[in-house]
Amino acid sequence: MRYLTAGESHGPQLTTIIEGLPSLLPITAEKINKDLKRRQGGHGRGRRMQIETDTVEILAGIRHGKTLGSPVALVVTNDDWKHWTKIMGAEELPEDVDPNDIKRQISRPRPGHADLVGGMKYGHRDLRNVLERSSARETTVRVAAGSVAKALLEELDVEVVAYVTEIAGIKADTTKIAGKSIAEIRAIVEEDPCYSVDSEASAKMVEAIDAAKKAGDSIGGVVEVMVAGLPAGIGSYVHYDRKLDGKLAQAMLSINAFKGVEFGIGFEAARLPGSQVHDEIIWDEEKGYTRKTNNLGGLEGGMTTGMPIVVRGVMKPIPTLYKPLNSVDIETKEVFKASVERSDSCAVPAASVVAEHVIAWEVANAVMEQFHSDQLPQLKAQLDEMRRYTKEF
Repeated sequence: MRYLTAGESHGPQLTTIIEGLPSLLPITAEKINKDLKRRQGGHGRGRRMQIETDTVEILAGIRHGKTLGSPVALVVTNDDWKHWTKIMGAEELPEDVDPNDIKRQISRPRPGHADLVGGMKYGHRDLRNVLERSSARETTVRVAAGSVAKALLEELDVEVVAYVTEIAGIKADTTKIAGKSIAEIRAIVEEDPCYSVDSEASAKMVEAIDAAKKAGDSIGGVVEVMVAGLPAGIGSYVHYDRKLDGKLAQAMLSINAFKGVEFGIGFEAARLPGSQVHDEIIWDEEKGYTRKTNNLGGLEGGMTTGMPIVVRGVMKPIPTLYKPLNSVDIETKEVFKASVERSDSCAVPAASVVAEHVIAWEVANAVMEQFHSDQLPQLKAQLDEMRRYTKEF
């Protein structure tokens, strides 16, 4: 499978075209919209989320609620476009209009953003041409594409959930969800203002977010994604670019402001002897091969082990600050305070939703690469056979 996205933050719409889905997969706008709404939520979101009400329009590839096997086109309209039509319009400017007179031009790059380097790369003197696309607004349709991938995984009895494990050094106690199903974890997360699994830690996170907002500052954190229900052997050890953990790491780091990724116990493995890191193999007639522990996060040699995948991503504080850092005007070379666009004091909860969906996409894509994928019933049958085979191996 693959998808492309198009659209700018203040353009008319955001678009994605998805190719490679099997036919006969049930897809509804209602389910996608639920995921889009969650992306707009979470404590710490800014004013833009009050302006936009993200809903998807399905324009191709689905008939009467099921995929056709042809490309699927999804569109999310930007409600704020009506205020930006002259600033962001696609038409050529009239001859009597000086491009320098266009409002909201930006010549002062913001530290931590793509503004300056993007302007250098593509030759833009108005840095709005960079920030409109590099904005995290683009993740709206990545969530829409991931929602479709989750629908596919659900049909294959594979579940995905994400939650916040840390904000500004405040850590959630994830042992509170030990032994719980994905559905039970999701129920906890969706009722929490920070999308966390620990209500006590979440209350402290809310206080930290509010304090950062009051100070005109921003804070980051850590999100965790769990995938359950995959059989062993998805991915490959044969080629570097087919290792599933490599693909999942790339997906996580492709999210705006994400700067680190780890699986299972992650970097803690560097501090422990091998006897305390590697997961002992066990077998029984009911479950087949499993592990006593899941320190490696459900992946060995670039392949799934049959244990839940556990992957975490680190999000830096959002670089747009209401007490902006110093920058340099690219036209005058004078020092200025960096320009301020609407921003969040903390987007970690919302980013956990994005993480859930980009990981879901990569997992679904790995399944589709490994099995016949023209029709959903055939795909389900082959995955069920893989589960039977690996259990009895």
